Amino acid sequence: MGFVMDGLAAEGYDREYSDAQLLRRIVRYFAPFVPMMLVVAVAIFLVASLDALLPLLIATGIDRVGDAPPDELWQRTWWLLVAIGVAGVSSWGLNFLRQWLTAKAVGSVVLKLRVDAFDAVMARDMSFYDEYSTGRIVSRVTADTQDFSNVVTLTLNLISQVLQVAIIAGILFWIDWRLATIALTITPFIVAAALAFRRIARRTTQQARRVLADVNANVQESITGIGVAKAFGQEQAVYDVFRTVNAQSYRLNLRQGLTFSAIFPILGTIAGIGTALVVYYGGTSVLAGGVTAGQWFLFVEAIAFFWFPLTSIASFWSQFQLGLSASERVFALVDAEPRVTQTDSVVPPRLRGAIRFEGVDFGYNTFEQVLAGFDLDIRAGETVALVGHTGAGKSSIGKLVTRFYEFQGGRISVDGLDLRTLDLAAYRRQLGIVQQTPFLFSGTVRDNVRYARPDASDDEVRAAAARIGAGDWLDALADDLDTVVGEGGRGVSMGQRQLIAMARVMLQDPAILILDEATASVDPLTEAQIQEGLEAVLHGRTAIVIAHRLSTIREADRILVLREGEVIEEGSHEALVAAGGHYAQLYDTFFRHQSPDYVPEGLPGD
Repeated sequence: MGFVMDGLAAEGYDREYSDAQLLRRIVRYFAPFVPMMLVVAVAIFLVASLDALLPLLIATGIDRVGDAPPDELWQRTWWLLVAIGVAGVSSWGLNFLRQWLTAKAVGSVVLKLRVDAFDAVMARDMSFYDEYSTGRIVSRVTADTQDFSNVVTLTLNLISQVLQVAIIAGILFWIDWRLATIALTITPFIVAAALAFRRIARRTTQQARRVLADVNANVQESITGIGVAKAFGQEQAVYDVFRTVNAQSYRLNLRQGLTFSAIFPILGTIAGIGTALVVYYGGTSVLAGGVTAGQWFLFVEAIAFFWFPLTSIASFWSQFQLGLSASERVFALVDAEPRVTQTDSVVPPRLRGAIRFEGVDFGYNTFEQVLAGFDLDIRAGETVALVGHTGAGKSSIGKLVTRFYEFQGGRISVDGLDLRTLDLAAYRRQLGIVQQTPFLFSGTVRDNVRYARPDASDDEVRAAAARIGAGDWLDALADDLDTVVGEGGRGVSMGQRQLIAMARVMLQDPAILILDEATASVDPLTEAQIQEGLEAVLHGRTAIVIAHRLSTIREADRILVLREGEVIEEGSHEALVAAGGHYAQLYDTFFRHQSPDYVPEGLPGD
């Protein structure tokens, strides 16, 4: 069965918790609902008592009917019928109350747990999402938090069944202690058989949860990348990968079902042996006159009531693993150690934007060092363009300034304030970021521009949008600012997405602006609109521009040329071209053709 488990290793942040640790944590979630749970406990006790009372009433009726004359039959039994009816209705009513309060408490706890899990997801730094699949994370926040409720439901059922077993055991000893002793001798075998399944069940349920996360991750990735798959005609390949993952899920779910299905027949067989012994010895006792027929019936009925909750209690430890495995996965997500750690939470004033790197060491992992002993000074209000080949460290500098990633050595400061001491939420409100492929949320253009400042008025939103290309780009939208952008911005073009992202940053009015190749994926007209807006948004702000467009680079106050994590040249565009160094080579190779006066070789004017 090893192939069933292939590819289902735990995530790097997973950890193992003992049952006691998980239960203590679950109990803490229920602390606010103690009064409600006390009512549930009383209802459970009363329901268990009423359920145990029914066979006692029936047995009493049998004894009364056995020697009653026909004309006295109703007089002797009417009150028993009423008592049985009242007991049944009361049991139903109390059980309804218990189930309703339980559902309310469990729903509230699952709501709180899901909030905690989602809060943990929001708190994780970007490296977390680089390393772990989004689909698997989503599975923990949704499916695993829901399965967590199984722990609570099973626990409450267990309490009810324990009470029922205790009450019925007392009744059995009251009827005949010898028969009760025979029945109880089977109990250790039932418990031992159930506990033997515990480890198998825990292992199987853990793997079942992981493979469900794999299915979710595969479906999400397939839908997200469906355009690429269709462009290359790889729909069948995507389908084949899904079939493989889905088949693995089927095998594990089948194994899990067999595990849980096998426990009850085994326990039932052991209980059946105990029942046969009781029936045999009870029947001989009736024939010998040791007990009445009613008492013997009561004992047989009580045994039936006794075995069911007892086998449920025993099998509970196997089924309980499903809920515990789910809660373990959720708690592991909540407890994942952040890589970006702050030493303080200083709320910065309005920043001027002076940025300093001092001996900074940074790598995305232990095998890939991007910056080593890196030094850099960016003056307040200065626009700095970063150029260099892929992997030179351009984007890494921007990500470190935004504090998306943790650096391993050195110091980064803004206006003399150590980044590690700042309140990140307050700090990031003063950062404006425009990426090469901006992300838009479902809603209208107005909603996405206002995302930077939810309290902004419609006039402020329109004014920010109008500062980009004099607002001409709004005329191309179907419904102006009320145009629906669709999921991820699919309802608008790539250039329009970039313009919306620029308007969003303008509304934010940041002190520091980071443009990560913001014009690399747009057409010349859109680029011109963005450049026109950039002149306004860059004024008086510190800007780090990572660009592949000459028009963006040459307007910078200073150009930094990076190679393998080091600044090898810096200066203005004209000075660097004249120096004939690495930048001049980059310019001739990548940027010269973007110049307005560029004429290809072999054409007039060469």
